[in-house]
Amino acid sequence: MNFNTVYFLAFVAALLISAAATPIFRLIAVKLNIFDRPITEIKTHKVSTPYLGGAAVAGSVFVSLCLIRLITDFPDGTLRSLRGIIYGSAIMFLLGLIDDIKFSGLGYKSKLVIQIIASSIAVFGFDIRINFIPIYWISCIVSIVWITGVSNALNIIDIMDGLSSGIAVIASLAFFIISLPTEMIYVNFCALALAGGIIGFMPYNLSKSKKIFLGDAGSLFIGFVLACLSLGTYYSSIADIGIFAPLFILAIPLYETFLVSMFRIRKGQSPLLGSKDHYALRLEKMGWTRKKILIVTYIVCALLAASAYLFTKLTVIFAGILLLAIILCLWSASVKLASVKVE
Repeated sequence: MNFNTVYFLAFVAALLISAAATPIFRLIAVKLNIFDRPITEIKTHKVSTPYLGGAAVAGSVFVSLCLIRLITDFPDGTLRSLRGIIYGSAIMFLLGLIDDIKFSGLGYKSKLVIQIIASSIAVFGFDIRINFIPIYWISCIVSIVWITGVSNALNIIDIMDGLSSGIAVIASLAFFIISLPTEMIYVNFCALALAGGIIGFMPYNLSKSKKIFLGDAGSLFIGFVLACLSLGTYYSSIADIGIFAPLFILAIPLYETFLVSMFRIRKGQSPLLGSKDHYALRLEKMGWTRKKILIVTYIVCALLAASAYLFTKLTVIFAGILLLAIILCLWSASVKLASVKVE
């Protein structure tokens, strides 16, 4: 069985499993009374909505990857990093699930420690880390910060139906396309399985009658996997500036995290506390519909992903020009968003 066939099966299996499992987990959430209730001012939905969508996504990815492993005869060494992603993301998923079910009062410090442990497992146990930093211990520390940061960035941006999930699909496919010519087959498998699992979930998330949320379990799981995938391929085949590619594939959630933190700090609030300073909510204040916000976000994500691909192919001069243009666009958007008054 060739690689292309296996990649296709990883994607389709995850999609079908997720599409079948999501309504089941929605029913379980309803039966067990696991809801996201709009009882605080920072909630953006008006009706109590079941959680556990993340269980369908994570479960579909795990099952798909296990099935693919059973039907292939690839050497264990080629998929070693995949086990690191599975172990670490499982911890992230369980941490988020505890928050969703709310049978534990874990504070943000305890959550951060657990997230660092999960990231450390991937970095130290399976060598999933930034390879262009020559000093090993610095590489490990920066990698742990990166994985933990991206995991939380996906969690922060999950404030509107279809927003974080759509961004994650585009990012997953971007990592697959960039990684495809390399021997990092675990990136290809996992990226396609993740994309398929999220696509199977999204119709329910966007549904009016059968809506279900990812929850922290889903957003932390997805963020962790994307962060690990970003460290698993080679970006600088032509110029060293190609190492910036992952920053642009994940630019929207990273930009959102930075923007929200700056707005909260300017108000004298802790960046760790919730607020309505998200870019999507500011666009909504400007009169944008949620459909328009999603479409524009997806287009921008796709353009940034295409830019990331170009970064791996362009020379330093042209890549630098592209980088400057992107920075100017983000700065202009930030100035416009900052002018919007929110509660």
